[in-house]
Amino acid sequence: MAAPAFAVSAAGIARPSARRSSGAEPRSLLFGRNKGTRFPRAVGVGGSGWRVVMRAGGPSGEVMIPDGGSGGSGTPPSIEGSVQFESDDLEVPFIDDEPSLHDGGEDTIRSSETYQVTEEIDAEGVSRMDKESSTVKKIRIVPQPGNGQQIYDIDPMLRDFKYHLEYRYSLYRRIRSDIDEYDGGMDVFSRGYEKFGFVRSAEGITYREWAPGADSAALVGDFNNWDPTADHMSKNDLGIWEIFLPNNADGSPPIPHGSRVKVRMDTPSGTKDSIPAWIKYSVQTPGDIPYNGIYYDPPEEEKYVFKHPQPKRPKSLRIYETHVGMSSPEPKINTYANFRDEVLPRIKRLGYNAVQIMAIQEHSYYGSFGYHVTNFFAPSSRFGSPEDLKSLIDRAHELGLLVLMDVVHSHASSNTLDGLNGFDGTDTHYFHGGSRGHHWMWDSRVFNYGNKEVIRFLLSNARWWLEEYKFDGFRFDGATSMMYTHHGLQVTFTGSYHEYFGFATDVDAVVYLMLVNDLIHALYPEAVTIGEDVSGMPTFALPVQVGGVGFDYRLHMAVADKWIELLKGSDEGWEMGNIVHTLTNRRWLEKCVTYAESHDQALVGDKTIAFWLMDKDMYDFMALNGPSTPNIDRGIALHKMIRLITMALGGEGYLNFMGNEFGHPEWIDFPRGPQVLPTGKFIPGNNNSYDKCRRRFDLGDAEFLRYHGMQQFDQAMQHLEEKYGFMTSDHQYVSRKHEEDKVIVFEKGDLVFVFNFHWSNSYFDYRVGCLKPGKYKVVLDSDAGLFGGFGRIHHTGEHFTNGCQHDNRPHSFSVYTPSRTCVVYAPMN
Repeated sequence: MAAPAFAVSAAGIARPSARRSSGAEPRSLLFGRNKGTRFPRAVGVGGSGWRVVMRAGGPSGEVMIPDGGSGGSGTPPSIEGSVQFESDDLEVPFIDDEPSLHDGGEDTIRSSETYQVTEEIDAEGVSRMDKESSTVKKIRIVPQPGNGQQIYDIDPMLRDFKYHLEYRYSLYRRIRSDIDEYDGGMDVFSRGYEKFGFVRSAEGITYREWAPGADSAALVGDFNNWDPTADHMSKNDLGIWEIFLPNNADGSPPIPHGSRVKVRMDTPSGTKDSIPAWIKYSVQTPGDIPYNGIYYDPPEEEKYVFKHPQPKRPKSLRIYETHVGMSSPEPKINTYANFRDEVLPRIKRLGYNAVQIMAIQEHSYYGSFGYHVTNFFAPSSRFGSPEDLKSLIDRAHELGLLVLMDVVHSHASSNTLDGLNGFDGTDTHYFHGGSRGHHWMWDSRVFNYGNKEVIRFLLSNARWWLEEYKFDGFRFDGATSMMYTHHGLQVTFTGSYHEYFGFATDVDAVVYLMLVNDLIHALYPEAVTIGEDVSGMPTFALPVQVGGVGFDYRLHMAVADKWIELLKGSDEGWEMGNIVHTLTNRRWLEKCVTYAESHDQALVGDKTIAFWLMDKDMYDFMALNGPSTPNIDRGIALHKMIRLITMALGGEGYLNFMGNEFGHPEWIDFPRGPQVLPTGKFIPGNNNSYDKCRRRFDLGDAEFLRYHGMQQFDQAMQHLEEKYGFMTSDHQYVSRKHEEDKVIVFEKGDLVFVFNFHWSNSYFDYRVGCLKPGKYKVVLDSDAGLFGGFGRIHHTGEHFTNGCQHDNRPHSFSVYTPSRTCVVYAPMN
């Protein structure tokens, strides 16, 4: 089991004692504070206004009193209950924690100085300093943790692992308590981007960086002609380097917007120039290999202003998974602007209600699909500017689409020149040291989730994308890799609870996931979090307050694997019961996003479902005015059936990777040159071609191709779910799994789904059970000519129930079910 967090950090910072004398200078593990006043405990009082008085280096008296004396009524509505700091023990470490107290110039308050502040807080919980300074924001309250006990009522089997789960929850509560007590709460703590990196004020620019291993540091860039002797930085006891640059004499900022910047450090491993860890934008200069950090602070007239409100979270998620760079039909890197204008309207028309975008965080290697992140706070410059990305998201919101970001907190690029690896010259800065800090399969670095500064960095990163860019949530990549020290590799998860709650579990990582979900859902109640977990970790998609990890959804990865397994065999070997079991094998009360295939199956070396089904025939027999083949007929029919049954039975959300809705005929192969692996194995390149790194949307739109019918079916499927909401219906009943007939019948909400997977048998007067009596009609038919079928179903027919019970259902009606078709029936009254 992982060691408790915050005992001693990688920087050797010990937990402060509960009380210190006024003359003490404690070392705090609440990185980001040094000396000064400590946040005391809070108790409730009444009052319509508040005055906070902080005194450092002196007796601690009353620190918060109702404005105008005792008594009064009313409570700041932004705070749950009224809050008053107790009058004892006011000493705390800090490093200019309030931006309004560190504006530079003569009045700059350094981290070694003490201060006295009187701050007025009005009835809305907004301080007077907040109103006077654009950099100080209203504090938002993250509710206190619950007791975490409800999980044992939800799943009594968890009681056998109560020791592990109680340790996990107690660690989460301890970290929350430390943050609340010493760092002003989760709201302040998660705004690290307002303290670290470049912070602009009226008087100049402050730059801060946590690099405890560095011996010296200097800020260099175009602004000072890259002179390492011009702007030396000072270091405090917590390993935080800082420099303040006053404005130029004419009032212009000391670092021009758009200019290149780096931090030069003398480290145990030598002198190195690094891109600042909190950089907001980075670019690759033509001819250069490593990226350059860019000081990004455009003038007000160039900043994008959001015009449209963010949509409310839908009851059921229909996610269109995308990659901006490869979203053009042309062999090139596409742009945010083109994606906004060309791809978003397509997604809306197809009937999806959310777009998930990959590869947003900057990554120096394009072929990593965005998963080897180098600059966590910077949107990828390959596709355009940060303002272009904001425009894209705003347009999606105008269309009513949620925008989810594929966020990578599971690991980081191993690059040392433009990434976090070895940033301060040590192996243990943001990451675990030794083999534990190196992901052997992904060739990347593994974060140390027990380090407070790492937690600050990652929590702030999640918040940055929600706050600055208005993303509506995240899909957390590689959650399985985070939660286990073996990363889920070379192990088989059988469902035994010992596999989830043992010594292989990285408790620090699980607690971080609890913290980030806690933060997101408290501050952004409409935000959606999805975790990519193949292990089936119990409590993964339960709220943190009841003892869960906190995700809204688990990405149900087993379904795609099952379809590939079946497609490798013959149709005769498909077992209806096994298909239904895989689709419905989910933990109670833990919602899932399911998919038949994602980007993983589209990568070079793998095959999409369409390619498994039709293979090379796709190149020659997809024209409607030409001949077909048995492979094409089978492939188109099963492609539609697989997608609909996955959507209908597999979860409360559905995901599709762009282009797969119409059976995109080619794999994804990023441009690459030849390479020789450390083992000596030679891997040929593709001449750095973009030919296979694009999406041929024109094929799905071409009405003379069979691809068009597949796209039309997917669109009809999405709109059917929008109308009936069957994915999240409370009523679900599978009434038939007939192995000989190869038929599956089930009810979702008011709808009755009939799937006939038999390769040749069609059945007349086939009786299907249902819950509600009355008259039923066809609302979706995969065999319709519009969808590339043979038109064997009459859509004008009416199906009446009778009093005949069938398959344990109180009512039933008769249908014609042709081979390899799926038909959905809805009541007409």
